[in-house]
Amino acid sequence: MTRTRVIAALMMAPAAIAAILLLPTPWMAALAAAVVLAGLWEWLKLAGIDDSLSRTVLLLLTLLLMVLLVWASRGESGFSPALFQIATLAGVLGWALALLWLWRPGVSGNHRSWTRAFKLGAGTLAAVSAWCALCLIHSDNFAALAGGGDPRAHRWLLAALALVWAADSGAYFAGRRWGRRKLAPTISPNKTVEGALGGLTAGLAAAVGFGILAGAGPGQLPALALAAVAAVLASIVGDLVESLLKRQAGVKDSGDLIPGHGGVLDRIDGVLAALPVFAIGKDILGF
Repeated sequence: MTRTRVIAALMMAPAAIAAILLLPTPWMAALAAAVVLAGLWEWLKLAGIDDSLSRTVLLLLTLLLMVLLVWASRGESGFSPALFQIATLAGVLGWALALLWLWRPGVSGNHRSWTRAFKLGAGTLAAVSAWCALCLIHSDNFAALAGGGDPRAHRWLLAALALVWAADSGAYFAGRRWGRRKLAPTISPNKTVEGALGGLTAGLAAAVGFGILAGAGPGQLPALALAAVAAVLASIVGDLVESLLKRQAGVKDSGDLIPGHGGVLDRIDGVLAALPVFAIGKDILGF
């Protein structure tokens, strides 16, 4: 399983990095929307929405919401980031409230209509806010689309994603090697405190390294490190929320599209939570 996991990661990583660095933001936004919506498709199935037609309609409505956000952000002077920033901030608040969900997971344990609606709303907010955060980071708050902005903004998106990828790998290998104390035994028995610390260390190192490549100066590194720690912690919350969804749905993976990794949601669960936190941190702390 580990060999298959590594081979699949080595195949996906170059394509992802090339897309981040080479694609203009509109094309990157379209590609990211496709990936996020694929993850949402799996989220909806985990939420108990088994009918394919219902999930298709819900997915199309989410896509329509994304299109409307882009349309409403257009103006005579170019794109305005305001709506995307609001959606991103809503995502951060949503993931903060997810801690209460993890604290009382039984509230969503039954299969009543209101629990499906709750999980539907949570999934939609997670998908849309992460997509908005990605667009903001990749375009330097849309300034690049208006002819300004930091030309290195694409590298900042790579830094944001790299910290999640590094944290995920660090947690996996540190947990296998040193894991003893369970992090959330009733939600995900395989996750350990030692694994989380390994992921935090790896994610922080990746953020600093890629942040320097993106142009962060020595004076900006403390702010970058603070945002990176918050983003890694958010990614752990995102991972645990997906684990809770899978446990309540009685499945091991969200899908089987990616060999050794499961479904799309299994790969982007941490990203969904980390990107809004990193985007807001970058905006507030100014790096």
